[in-house]
Amino acid sequence: MSMQEVGEIISSGVAALDSANDLHALEQIKANYLGKASELTKLLKGIGRLPVADRKTCGIAINLAKQRLTNCYNTRKNQLNIAEIQAKLAGEALDVTLPGRGFQSGGLHPITLTLERIISLFSSAGFEVADGPEIEDDFHNFEALNIPPHHPARTMHDTFYVEGNKMLRTHTSSVQIRYMETHQPPIRIIAPGRVYRVDSDATHSPMFHQVEGLWVDRYANFAGLKAAMIDFLRHFFDQEDLRVRFRPSFFAFTEPSAEIDVYGGKGWLEVAGCGMVHPNVLKNVGIDPEKYSGWAFGIGLDRFAMLRYGINDLRYFFENDLSFLSQFR
Repeated sequence: MSMQEVGEIISSGVAALDSANDLHALEQIKANYLGKASELTKLLKGIGRLPVADRKTCGIAINLAKQRLTNCYNTRKNQLNIAEIQAKLAGEALDVTLPGRGFQSGGLHPITLTLERIISLFSSAGFEVADGPEIEDDFHNFEALNIPPHHPARTMHDTFYVEGNKMLRTHTSSVQIRYMETHQPPIRIIAPGRVYRVDSDATHSPMFHQVEGLWVDRYANFAGLKAAMIDFLRHFFDQEDLRVRFRPSFFAFTEPSAEIDVYGGKGWLEVAGCGMVHPNVLKNVGIDPEKYSGWAFGIGLDRFAMLRYGINDLRYFFENDLSFLSQFR
């Protein structure tokens, strides 16, 4: 071993370390010059074969060479780390002088938009908005509405029952009962809200929305009911000449009863049910049917939204599809 060999190893090692372009290449060069199989390590292992007088000098020279290369490695590694960080920062830099990307604001759900329109129209006619619980008892949901346990009208309702003889309300008519229990005529309310029945397809949902209305006064009559509903429907659909018809029907809580149809481009379409409040219903809430009469109606809020916005599948309302909902911003 000669000092010239050590000097050549240092020169080539420093040049190789300084030329490394990335950390992976740097680590490979380090292994070549400072690893267990490197030339310096071989020279260090061969010191024992040298004359005793030369061992110390050679050992010092080899250790200085290792220190020189280690310092060079550390310096280059630090440089590459800094360069990597700077490149990453440059790639993630934000130009604050660029215009903003903007943002899209949310919007109301079509069901909410439809409900607000209905409430606005009836409020302008003097109706108040009433509310009630969605979990009801048998009296308010059925019996007070002239639907006793043996009544065949109960077969019309596929009801969700819960504990304690309770149920998810099948209509918001129960709100009318609760309101009449605590208020005396004249009464003029609408009762919007969620209702529940066992049904599910493109035009039915197990949870849907109703708006029911009630007018109780000394002189409430079917002529007033017809006038109010025709006026509402023509304003809701923005058609002054909208054709509306009333067909005889049956509801346990109204007598006489009727279905309401409107004429569209493809024929008549049922949109609501209505009728004069049955005297038994008034008796059940402590209102004298000899002094007062009333009329009521019920409309499917979801159907009105589908008609207003041209939607052909009820399930769109519940799927939270942003491409659908964004149309109503």
